[in-house]
Amino acid sequence: MEKILYSFECFLRKNVSRSSFLRILLGWLLIMVADNKLLKAAFAKEAESVPRPKKNIKTECNLSSVSGKDPFKNTVAAVDALGGMGRFVKKGAVVVVKPNIGWDRIPEQAANTNPSVVAALVEMAYKAGAKRVNVFDVTCNDQRRCYENSGIQKAAQEKGAQVYFPDHWNVVKAKFPYKSDMENWPILRDAVVCDTFINVPVLKHHGLTGLTLSIKNLMGICSGTRGLMHINIGPKLVDLLDFIKPELTVIDASRVLTRNGPSGGNLADVINVDTVFASGDCVLADSYACYLMKKDPLGVKYLQEAASRNMGLVDITKADIRTINI
Repeated sequence: MEKILYSFECFLRKNVSRSSFLRILLGWLLIMVADNKLLKAAFAKEAESVPRPKKNIKTECNLSSVSGKDPFKNTVAAVDALGGMGRFVKKGAVVVVKPNIGWDRIPEQAANTNPSVVAALVEMAYKAGAKRVNVFDVTCNDQRRCYENSGIQKAAQEKGAQVYFPDHWNVVKAKFPYKSDMENWPILRDAVVCDTFINVPVLKHHGLTGLTLSIKNLMGICSGTRGLMHINIGPKLVDLLDFIKPELTVIDASRVLTRNGPSGGNLADVINVDTVFASGDCVLADSYACYLMKKDPLGVKYLQEAASRNMGLVDITKADIRTINI
């Protein structure tokens, strides 16, 4: 932009012909197109968005948990046990598969969702008739390194997904029918306007919230100063959950980071659980994850808040849970 202004200043100091003026003007336009941030700033419109509608999707059981050595097969079996991806994805649908790609870590370090789990969901979505499957996340480390080193970009693209870095100009302001600290928070538009939102976090330790689970994973669709969300995090995350209302939650517990989360790095902190579980109720899925980690769900701030609002099952003994070993 500074170069354009400088060129314009120089132009004003000279007498040039009409043809020269048009050539200079064309040059400026080409520069603006090359640096499309200027165009985005010029044409972006601030829009407001109400919460996504809740879909009442009937599944064969409340939650399915599949254990085996192959994360891809575990994922397929977990979704099939719910009744298949066709319950969640209709023909011609635009689908978001939202993994955790937040950290510059390799799959063995278990800071991000296992790429095979993501690949399985993309493949199943297309087989169910999806028109397009989008995969993205707002990362904490350098986005290019996160996408590449996590293995998610390659695995998802090989199955036909559109994998891209979020545009922070392309957001909507969240609106709620009740008072919320998340009011007007910028949310990635592509996360809101999709037909099916599949939330696919990795189960791992987190220094602030105890565990990172599916509700916490929704922070990856938020733009703005996300650090502020950690203040009074429980109600904020549950409001965000109420805004997005994922149709399907699949939690990757193939490798689990047990200490020094959320970024980890030390392989000594990782254990193999070799399990993937799925549910249409993300509160139940997160509660089941707590059960696997021998942690009280009500000890996790956002699950305590979700329970107080009756937003899902927290007591797993009241749920129809199907466990499968393959």
